[in-house]
Parts: sequence; structure tokens; C-alpha cells
Amino acid sequence: MSATPPPLPFPSRSHIEALKLSSSFLLPRPPELRSFVKTRIRCELRSFDSPQKWTIDCVSGSDPIHIILKPPPFSIAMDANAALGSNLKSAKKVCLFYCAEMKALAERIAAESDAIELRSISWRTFEDGFPNLFISNAHGIRGQHVAFLASFTSPGVIFEQLSVIYALPKLFVSSFTLVLPFFPTGTSERMEEEGDVATAFTLARILSNVPISRGGPTSLVIFDIHALQERFYFGDNVLPCFESGIPLLKNRLQQLPDSDNISIAFPDDGAWKRFHKQLQHFPTIICAKVREGDQRIVRIKEGDPGGRHIVIVDDLVQSGSTLIECQKVLAKHGAAKISAYVTHGIFPNKSWERFEHDNGGCPENGLTYFWITDSCPMTVKQVKNKLPFEVLSLASSIAASLQI
Repeated sequence: MSATPPPLPFPSRSHIEALKLSSSFLLPRPPELRSFVKTRIRCELRSFDSPQKWTIDCVSGSDPIHIILKPPPFSIAMDANAALGSNLKSAKKVCLFYCAEMKALAERIAAESDAIELRSISWRTFEDGFPNLFISNAHGIRGQHVAFLASFTSPGVIFEQLSVIYALPKLFVSSFTLVLPFFPTGTSERMEEEGDVATAFTLARILSNVPISRGGPTSLVIFDIHALQERFYFGDNVLPCFESGIPLLKNRLQQLPDSDNISIAFPDDGAWKRFHKQLQHFPTIICAKVREGDQRIVRIKEGDPGGRHIVIVDDLVQSGSTLIECQKVLAKHGAAKISAYVTHGIFPNKSWERFEHDNGGCPENGLTYFWITDSCPMTVKQVKNKLPFEVLSLASSIAASLQI
């Protein structure tokens, strides 16, 4: 009868310390272990912050012996939580200021990330009507990343917001980001005759002269600017970041029961140039305005809407006349349903009231959906809970842009 082999030697503290960053290590196989296939040892490692019981598998069969440390199951979860906490710690902490109109959107942005903290401004006026502004806890934002959420919905509110925008970078902040979801003068980007004033260029020059912060030029976030060439209107002291609301639309379209029967219609060539690459996986219809006598009539230039759910896509809507004409011509050519999307629902003089709901699939009567974003907060309040309107929030997109 053969003698019982001696027990495996317990790994020394020096071996354990060497295993902190390794899942296995190699040792020469002692002769007395050649008849064993696998032996298990349980030990306690005290070289970590808190003791943990690990399993050591010694597998023989060929030189050398493989000793494999197996962590307890809960430690894997702890590592995952630690990684999540590390990502949160690495997120850029941002102090977000906002104008009064953008309070609801600012709160949604802050809800998207624990790294975004809302800060307040007192929007007061003197007796003569000029702004009397106060930035709360100005010393507290020194060395912080700061952002301002603006809304230039009317000329009357631009001056007071510009006053704050010009003041914030001078408070020794690490960086400054201006979020202006809707660039309001974008439709006035060219001169058709001598004497026309391109106010888009004027506003771009004003924003290009925002003071430089300690971290460098101001970052300017704009969604779906009207004309692509307007990006060249900005000077070198500002870093424009042009985002789009189209990803929000694509996500919403995927949720529809007829998502496999959707075609995209563009009301003119300009809309096609702006958005067709982002929507290239959908069948496309292009409309165009043609002049007949004193009237400009919308015609289908390319594509077939027959039997499809057509979604008209453009960057903005004002009076809505072009969209309504598109709806009529698409319905006339056999569209099963018609919806619309614009990033910026401006709707001056309550022109949104012109858009009716289709009441269960009658495209001649109205739209199934009319999607807008919350870039124009006054419109969002007016169309809330009114069919066919549905608001797609820019909050997640803005929260992501603040981490750039």
C-alpha cells in the first residue's frame, strides 16, 4: 500500500501579494504531486482592504502546476459597481444656468445626469424696464464647468440673456458652454437685393465675441441650424457644435406599429440636403414648389407615397402653409397616413391651430402625428395635450453634449 502523500503547501504571503493584479500564476510542480489531477485549497487573503475568501484550484497534468485564484461571486458584482462609480466620478460636473423660459427643459436635462447641477439667476428689472440681474453664488462656480441654456424667442429677451452670457465666462470658470437650441435668425441668412440685412450673420458675430473663459473659447450648441453655410458665420473665439433632433425622430418611428411602412417626404430641396443622409434608410419623396401664374404650388418631384405612412421632415415651421400644401398633395397621391416632424415649432400667431388630427387615418383631413422638440418652450406650453402634436425632448441630447 502506498503512503498517503503530504498535503499541498499553503501559498506564502509573498505569493498572495503577487496575485493582486493576476488571475493565475505558475509554480514548478513538486514530485509528490504528480499523481494528483486537481486539488482545491480555501484561503483568506488579508492583503485587500477587507478580507475575502477566495478559492485556489491547483490543476496538474503537465509541468508546471497551474494555480488559479477564483474570486467569490459577489466580488464580481462589487467590481461592476466600482466601474460604474468610476464612470460617474469621471463625468464632467457641470453647473447649468438657464433663462426663465427654459426652466422646464433645464430640469429635464438635470434629471438625465447626476453630473449636472442646476444654478439660478435672478431675472429682475429696474423701474425703467432695463434688466437688473444677479448670478447667485458667483464665487461658488470658480473653477467649475459652467453652461447656460438660452432661448432667443423674441428680441426683447435677447439683451438680458446676452448680459448673463457675457458675464459667466469672466467668473474664473474652467469652461463655458452656451446651449442655444434654436438659432432664431437662421432664415435671414442671405441678401437678395442691396439693402437687405442678414441678421443671421449679425447674431453670429455677437455670439462669436463671448469672452474667453480660463478653459478657452466658448462652446456653442445649436440644433438643426436653418442653413448649413451659417456655421461659417461664427468667428474663431467660439466653437460651434451643431447637433440634430433627427435621432429623436428615428427612435420614435421605430416605436410605431407600422414602422416598416414609413417613407420620408421633404418639402423642398433644402430640407433634402439637410436631412437625407440621416434618413437614408427610408424610402424618400421630394416635393418642390412650382409657380403657376401668381401662385406657388407644391408638386411631387420624386418618389411614390401610395399606401405608405409619410412623414414630412423639415427643420422648422412658422405659418405652416408649405407643410399643409405637402399634406394635400401627398394625400391626393394615395398616402395611407401623413405625419410631420420639425425640430423647431415656432408657430407665430398660434399658427399651430391650422393643423388638425386625422381622426383615425384620413390623411385628407389632417395629420396622424406632428412631432416637435422643446427647443421653443412657448410653443410646447401651447400645444400640450393637443392632437396631433407630440413633443420629443432634447434633454438627453443636450446632457450628452455638455460632456464633450
